[in-house]
Amino acid sequence: MLKKLFKSFRSPLKRNAPHHSAPEVLGPRQHSLQRSQFSRNAVNVVERLQHAGYQAYLVGGCVRDTLLGIHPKDFDVATSATPEQVRAEFRNARVIGRRFKLAHVHFGREIIEVATFRSNHPQGDEEEDSHQSSRNESGRILRDNVYGNQEDDAQRRDFTINALYFDVTGERILDYARGMHDVRNRLVRLIGDPEQRYLEDPVRMLRAVRFAAKLDFDIEKHSAAPIQRLAPMLRDIPSARLFDEVLKLFLAGYAEHTFELLVEYDLFAPLFPASAAALKRNPEYAGKLIRQALANTDDRIAQGKTVTPAFLFAALLWPALPARALQLQDRGMPPIPAMQEAAHDLITEQCKRIAIPKRFTIPIREIWDMQERLPRRSGKRADQLLENPRFRAGYDFLLLREDAGEKTDGLGDWWTDYQDSNDSERRGMIRDLANRPDDEGAPAAAKRRRGGRRRRGPRTDAPASE
Repeated sequence: MLKKLFKSFRSPLKRNAPHHSAPEVLGPRQHSLQRSQFSRNAVNVVERLQHAGYQAYLVGGCVRDTLLGIHPKDFDVATSATPEQVRAEFRNARVIGRRFKLAHVHFGREIIEVATFRSNHPQGDEEEDSHQSSRNESGRILRDNVYGNQEDDAQRRDFTINALYFDVTGERILDYARGMHDVRNRLVRLIGDPEQRYLEDPVRMLRAVRFAAKLDFDIEKHSAAPIQRLAPMLRDIPSARLFDEVLKLFLAGYAEHTFELLVEYDLFAPLFPASAAALKRNPEYAGKLIRQALANTDDRIAQGKTVTPAFLFAALLWPALPARALQLQDRGMPPIPAMQEAAHDLITEQCKRIAIPKRFTIPIREIWDMQERLPRRSGKRADQLLENPRFRAGYDFLLLREDAGEKTDGLGDWWTDYQDSNDSERRGMIRDLANRPDDEGAPAAAKRRRGGRRRRGPRTDAPASE
């Protein structure tokens, strides 16, 4: 009993732990931050915890982003109080999490996340509290509830720019890892040995890319060096977690730049293996289609419009689909069944890597299916397609394919005109289509109007809203 009690109070400077140093303290005259720039609720949480006798600071992204003139979406607090002690101080607090236990303090729709100072993970024979901390054979952290002091907490954070603590009382910044230096020099740098940190959690490679794209920073050379070699480790990450990470990568307003970095560091293939193979086979078409879809997504987010993951995943996976469908057609399967079977197989394979929920896989398949149906316009089919709930998404996707250089015999222009025409004009377009020789170019009606009508732009939220 005495031995166990002694261990619980031993110094945090364990064997294999990095040497800790005192932080650089920057006073109000040495930085631009003021407490008034932060959420009033977050400041209130910090002050109440301090008044209760605990250490408490604003930390991480909210400090980093405010320094860079970016309005933070979330405000995080780091404290010496345990999650249970935080809950005791705030009736509106809930303790959540197993892998990483913390407290959420609710103020209406705003949630202030409060995390207890964590310690570096002991290794080897030092790792005795298996219910608190555990790793797998490769060194990846499975649970992370080893509490420590503020110095410990700073050292175990992933990047230097995320290890800045803001004291709202004295308006001071506490910098344990030269994060201010890297903010000024626009660098994403891991704290500690990069390879070891990636082995602990391979998702840190995706986070490095995400921060570099979001902030328009460079990944520091030592932090970048192991990424291409360790990229295959992402295959061991649970598919549900990778789905969440992919949404963060592509739905935050800088998806096109993120994609370029993922390809540069060989991180795209572990996430989208079939698409990466298609990108290698036909880099011009596949690359242009994916980049255009991501640029459209970034534009919509910049305009404050909604975006659904369904259209995005449909575009990311599409380059791998036509070749598979053609293989099935070569075996004698009709075009639409071939497309449907190829789509089913591709999505099934992809979901083993990234767990795309059914609420998105169904509209993905409907968007793809519409690509086979849109050319079939004779009789009443055109009007029936126009009334289909997925028509708009399918039409937008058709324009995306054409913009990437795919030849569709003027199909996008035809459908653009058809939507803008009255009933009489539509009947004429159908008659012209029926009389058109097989080797003729775009439909006659489309030819007549092409110069005077403007295409409708892609609308990447169509699968969600329609």
